[in-house]
Amino acid sequence: MVTPSLADDRARYDRATAHLDAPLAIVDLEAFDANAADLVRRASGKPIRVASKSVRCRSLLERVLAKNGFQGIMSFTLAESIWLAREGFDDILLAYPSADRAAFAELAADPKLAGAISVLVDDAAQLDLIDGARNGGSEEIRVCLELDTALQLLGGRVRIGARRSPLRSPDALRDFAQLVEQRPGFRVVGLMAYEGHIAGVGDSIAGRPFRSRVIQAMQRTARRELAERREAVVRAVREVAELEFVNGGGTGSVESTVAESCLTEVAAGSGLYVPRLFDNYRVFRGRPAALFAQPVVRRPGLGVVTVLGGGYPASGAAGPDRSPVPYLPEGLRYDPQEGAGEVQTPLLGSPADDLRIGDRVWFRHAKAGELCERFDELHLVEGDRVAETVPTYRGEGKTFL
Repeated sequence: MVTPSLADDRARYDRATAHLDAPLAIVDLEAFDANAADLVRRASGKPIRVASKSVRCRSLLERVLAKNGFQGIMSFTLAESIWLAREGFDDILLAYPSADRAAFAELAADPKLAGAISVLVDDAAQLDLIDGARNGGSEEIRVCLELDTALQLLGGRVRIGARRSPLRSPDALRDFAQLVEQRPGFRVVGLMAYEGHIAGVGDSIAGRPFRSRVIQAMQRTARRELAERREAVVRAVREVAELEFVNGGGTGSVESTVAESCLTEVAAGSGLYVPRLFDNYRVFRGRPAALFAQPVVRRPGLGVVTVLGGGYPASGAAGPDRSPVPYLPEGLRYDPQEGAGEVQTPLLGSPADDLRIGDRVWFRHAKAGELCERFDELHLVEGDRVAETVPTYRGEGKTFL
């Protein structure tokens, strides 16, 4: 199949949405489905658990979970998990600890919810909080433990990786699993180990060859260290608990994660939309599927247009890589003195001279699902038409974070 040019894509998107007013957001279904198929190929037969925070649209979660190779949701809040379970999703792993006492009371009182949702725990104080929130609810809580995957060098003086779980060694995980198993009302069913310093850090940065080589070397070391330690941790936890699943990885590390025999599944989500932060990987190339359009509202001078709004920064350490990028037409760039603005965004470059008031500039967000916090709906594009318009989480009145 011939991949369409960017100019062709721009023309399609403009035609498909000509009847709509911008700002608006779209998902190109052909690109979305191609990205899903590529994730399945990369997973080599292991099921992919979809990270809901990277999608934030119930209709698209249903679409991808209907495909062979995908199984279950990795959620980001307990309230979201309960909502999804009540909407019919029945295999949900809450991947972050929660302090939502009202939601824990609801979980502990409902056998359907308790059977569908596994919650992440890595501290005895979290168990205390859950017990204190039960409010008479007696359902057994399904527990997933988390392993700290960070790479530590120089005797721990250098740490590379997200600061997540305090549980790092096989002994620590086994002892904590035993503590959970011995506590009434809880059962260990899973283990999670997200290697964000591998899965979420691109190793081929355009124009930064030295930095790219440093990242590649770090990730080779991290993969070797983690594979050995993760296998030992899984063996240790299985001594005291029957694990239904062992989850790891992310969009950027699918191949290396599934190569570890102790893993039963891999997580991914950003690879469906392919935001700009996922352009910097050697092992895969996805197709940008989620875009937003801002209308041209001013022409301040030669080589300049101004679009409405567009200042939608992504989470993480502040920097230029957290801003959206003007994508179509090609060749536009931010004014360095203004960047992406709250109510207006000047764009520089020769393509500006071909744009008129009311024309659209298409942008890519830096991260995946966070785009949906800005828009109530996504227009699903097939060819040069909008096949369907579906609500985002926000459009369904759900703003979980």
